[in-house]
Amino acid sequence: MKKIEVIVKKSKFNEVKEELHKAGLIFFCYWDVTGSGNEIQKWFYRSVSYTSSEIQKRWLSIVVENSLLDKTVEVLLNSAHTGRVGDGKIFVSNIEESFRIRTIEDGYDALK
Repeated sequence: MKKIEVIVKKSKFNEVKEELHKAGLIFFCYWDVTGSGNEIQKWFYRSVSYTSSEIQKRWLSIVVENSLLDKTVEVLLNSAHTGRVGDGKIFVSNIEESFRIRTIEDGYDALK
């Protein structure tokens, strides 16, 4: 199993969520975050100054079977991409085991 952690622009979250659901990935966790990155870009919107590090982001945590990794990453890249600074990042790591507490299932069955 793989854990995919994704940071995307909050404005792209609904599109990312819809595309994940279309791809059959309906369970994931997410939360709002703010951070700073390598590139800083400044712009004005309605007379208010913003920088790319001040934009609200969503951090998603997704666990998938190994065979779904490439498909999931492709969906994330395509749906979150704007071509502008601050589009986000994708991190992939190994998950050694998972358990569903209610049914005591383990492994990939715990995710279904």
